[in-house]
Amino acid sequence: MSAAAPAATDPRPLADRVRPRSLDEIVGQDHLLGPDRPLRTLLERGQVHSMVLWGPPGSGKTTLARVVAEHCRARFLTFSAVTSGVKDIRAAVDAARTARAAGVATVLFVDEVHRFNKSQQDGFLPHIEDGTFTFIGATTENPSFALNNALLSRVRVYVLRALGTAEVRKVLERGLAAGTAGEHWPPVADDALALVAAVADGDARRALNVLETAAAVAAARDSAVDPALVEAVVGERLSRFDKRGDIFYDEISALHKSVRGSSPDAALYWLARMLNHGADPAYLARRIVRIASEDIGNADPRALAVTLDAWGAYERLGSPEGELALAQAVVYLACAPKSNAVYRAFGAALDDARETGGAEVPAHLRNAPTRLARDLGHGDGYRYAHDEPEGYAAGERYLPEALGERRYYRPVDRGLETRIAERLAHLRALDRAHEEG
Repeated sequence: MSAAAPAATDPRPLADRVRPRSLDEIVGQDHLLGPDRPLRTLLERGQVHSMVLWGPPGSGKTTLARVVAEHCRARFLTFSAVTSGVKDIRAAVDAARTARAAGVATVLFVDEVHRFNKSQQDGFLPHIEDGTFTFIGATTENPSFALNNALLSRVRVYVLRALGTAEVRKVLERGLAAGTAGEHWPPVADDALALVAAVADGDARRALNVLETAAAVAAARDSAVDPALVEAVVGERLSRFDKRGDIFYDEISALHKSVRGSSPDAALYWLARMLNHGADPAYLARRIVRIASEDIGNADPRALAVTLDAWGAYERLGSPEGELALAQAVVYLACAPKSNAVYRAFGAALDDARETGGAEVPAHLRNAPTRLARDLGHGDGYRYAHDEPEGYAAGERYLPEALGERRYYRPVDRGLETRIAERLAHLRALDRAHEEG
């Protein structure tokens, strides 16, 4: 059991009371704030600059912004893009100008800056340039997509990472040392603290909130904080996942690349993680079918059938029973021989189709359903392949004359495409023999 902390009377939430006040107190983000790391070096030299902090909830974006302001002895002015508008920006600019006239620098912190539209983001630009304030924006979305290029060109982007379980545990221990807002902490079991760190999913603020709530319940019951109580407080384990945000697309990318890389174990992990996070299994089924054509293709044509069967099984069974069929398909794809030959060939053909969409269909390939069409020569000279030796009209041409000869599809030397390549090579040999003969 963790020892009880001294009494505390501060009514603020625990997450606010244990917020770091210096660079050394910040837990995690060693890639930015460790010894000799670029951001740490610049801050220690007093070279404070405008920046955007990009990271998941609870990774310390607001904390870092406050520490930067305290480090440079600047006034910290904050507002949220959710509730603020152009009028608030003007008020912030006026306040920063007044402070600068008095010799005081201002750090303007904008939480969820990605929620500002283009004109609102543009409102910061001249004031960043003339030094009215140091701008620090925080976002959970990819700045490349969420922010204007004009704003990005005037700031540096720093990526904050989700805290590891051990780092969250360190934050929780700091919370225990800080004490509660009441008389004292009830006893907190070590395995309960470990569980809080695990279910926080890298979010330090969430971990502290869970701990504080569990402690309040335990104090009311005159009991200890144990794993059962933590489970009851947490309820369904909501994870840090946005079905429309960067985490979602990063995870589906990881699933796709694990299959492409022939790693069934990693592919299963990412599939399980996305399902656990609440991803739509029907969406995953569609992506799995796409992978079958994009990355396996004709190296193993059965892959497409397997994925379609898995999708159908899911539609019949639903969750969770049908999810096993998706897992079976993912393992099959990961273990199958790989070929992107069809994917590349189709892309090249699309490019040519866009550029030469007006090229005439060769006369011998045109439809001739009427006498007029036949009188115009439609279908003249067409050779019916089934009547030719080997069922192949050697030397026949099927592309528009403007394209000449094209080779879009180039089978790889894996799986069934090895045999397909041999077959195509034989047919081309027949073409050459026809031309020479």
